[in-house]
Amino acid sequence: MDRRAFLVLTLAGCADPSNRVAVGLPGIAPPAPTPQQPAPVQPLPASGDATFDAWLNGFYQKMVTEGFPSTLLDRELAGLTPEASILVSDKGQPELSKPFSKYIIDTVSDARIAIGRQMHVSQPILPVIESQYGVPRDLVLAVWAMESAFGKVQGDHDVLRAFATLAWQGRRRAWAEDELRACLRIISSGEAPRERLKGSWAGAMGQTQFLPSVYLSTAVDGDHDGKRDIWGSSDDALASTANYMLKAGWAPGQSWAREVTLPASFDYSVAEGPKNTPIEWATMGVTRADGLPWSGADAAVGATLFLPTGARGPAFLLFPNHFVIRKYNNAATYALAVGLLADRFGGEGPLIKAWPPETGLLLADRLASQRALQAAGFYKGDIDGAFGTGGRAALRLWQKARGYTPDGYLSPEMVVALKAELAAGIPDGPAPAPVTPPQP
Repeated sequence: MDRRAFLVLTLAGCADPSNRVAVGLPGIAPPAPTPQQPAPVQPLPASGDATFDAWLNGFYQKMVTEGFPSTLLDRELAGLTPEASILVSDKGQPELSKPFSKYIIDTVSDARIAIGRQMHVSQPILPVIESQYGVPRDLVLAVWAMESAFGKVQGDHDVLRAFATLAWQGRRRAWAEDELRACLRIISSGEAPRERLKGSWAGAMGQTQFLPSVYLSTAVDGDHDGKRDIWGSSDDALASTANYMLKAGWAPGQSWAREVTLPASFDYSVAEGPKNTPIEWATMGVTRADGLPWSGADAAVGATLFLPTGARGPAFLLFPNHFVIRKYNNAATYALAVGLLADRFGGEGPLIKAWPPETGLLLADRLASQRALQAAGFYKGDIDGAFGTGGRAALRLWQKARGYTPDGYLSPEMVVALKAELAAGIPDGPAPAPVTPPQP
């Protein structure tokens, strides 16, 4: 499954897998090591890059020690070279962020909704999946739509080479080596040959973009032909996705989120804060935007208020199932798009409140805003331009202290005010050393 940070807001269908959080899924146990310590192996043929060769030979020796047969390793690892395009894709934040509203409008499009509604009635596996796993058929359809345009765009990168490149690059070496090990296990098991392991630049495979480790632990044979073919069988891909959601904690019968209306005097600083039941939120004037009553399943569950475009845009109560979607891809944009698509596939109408016009922010402006919030004592995260949960929480505190509406929305006006404060209060010199923020 793909990963992407909150501000890497593209519509390439697949999100960036480093955001994939396979919480609660079993680890991948390598084959049992051989009884004796194996003798040192001969170096693999040179690739032309000495640092890549040093890493690859070290990984080869590690796999031999873990018990992988040298015949497999020689066949699959000899001749590997790093893929330059993957390093470019993995480089980091874009110069200009894509506004949240544009991402949602482009993703939850009329054309995609029409296809999803047709798939809702034409895929016989869907009611079976819904009955077996308790995961709504439209939620599974929405993931399928987002990840591969209903199976049409799966990626053509050699996944084994992709993980070798990412492991050598080193930023997420342990993760990439684990996934490369999982690739070798898939190949050695006979479930899929090397040439079948095609996917995105970041190694996500198949119609719903599973990482190799998640394939091993979670993929199922939905069409009962004896194979777990997430590439060629939509039944296998959809059933595997439902199985993932169930393992990740999907609560049958509960909503993922609901659009809500807030009163004029509302204290926006509580956004992304307390988890109150809808009944408790109602005491603060929060009501369902569609005017319908809360279901019994939702009324008793704690929900978080979310304002993706600040006080001017739609507001949502996020239920625990929203955060299950975020285990598939840990980006608020992705999870909201999947949920809204699922609602529309199931026949619901558009949002009550329209998305406001937004302006994309330059990376330099996002970095300056983080530095200003850090200098003012409100932010202790990395200065990286990814204005996520921690950045929005810090901005709400700063806005409240400075007399602005504390909605946590980094608008161009907020950037101007933050940069002015930074210029007035921070002497020339390097920015303060960043620290790792707590996980949201």
